[in-house]
Amino acid sequence: MDYQAFQQFLQHACGIQLGASKEYLVSSRLGNLMKEAQIDSLGELLKRINSHAYAQLKVKVIDAMTTNETFWFRDIGHFILMKETILPDLNKERGASIRIWSAACSSGQEPYNISMIVDEYESQRGRGRPVQIEATDISTKMLAEARAGLYCGLTVERGLTPEQQKRFFVPKERCLEVRPEIKRRVNFRPLNLASSYQGLGKFDVIFCRNVLIYFSNELKKDIVDRLANALNPGGYLFLGSTESINQLTNRFEMKVGHGGISYRLRS
Repeated sequence: MDYQAFQQFLQHACGIQLGASKEYLVSSRLGNLMKEAQIDSLGELLKRINSHAYAQLKVKVIDAMTTNETFWFRDIGHFILMKETILPDLNKERGASIRIWSAACSSGQEPYNISMIVDEYESQRGRGRPVQIEATDISTKMLAEARAGLYCGLTVERGLTPEQQKRFFVPKERCLEVRPEIKRRVNFRPLNLASSYQGLGKFDVIFCRNVLIYFSNELKKDIVDRLANALNPGGYLFLGSTESINQLTNRFEMKVGHGGISYRLRS
């Protein structure tokens, strides 16, 4: 019963749908947190997080349950497609900044990768329209790490070549920090994907990768529809390599190239 109540809490708080046999995941994600707070059971945890007196504990629980491992240049074809096709197309148009949204950005690798790709594009083809990257996540802990842009150990090594480490980072003690010119394009802010996007404005490209798998079909359809509404005409949407929107909407057409797949908003 306590696990079912926690399932309902998590779905209501952030839209994530836990399966019926995911008790082990809850235990592994929340074990240390419960030990520190001297909480012996999931039932006692639920009592506290449903009380206004424990608002910070509720935030920590959501942080722990929504934190997902990521790495640099995940699904590299997406970034090659951005550099070779989408950025050139967007720079053919006149206008102000190109706006890109990295939804569920976790610890910041994805938005910084986008900024790195922009840097590579500009060094090869010259500076075009300025690029602004909005990066959002529900986890305040992840956002703090992302803003710092400081990565150590395996978090640096996974997905980056030595040349990329040298070009896009500066050494800091035993870690690497993202260079200021890469950071400057990115703005981090908290956002629950199950809530409104109206304050974000319109985008030319949205990355929402490896996130929809955690939501119910009904919420998936709602999120995809609102992502479409957040795009400028002809804008592009990137999903994870194992995700598809074929059963969710007909508002996009698939575009394939350079080993990557994007979905372009139909006119």
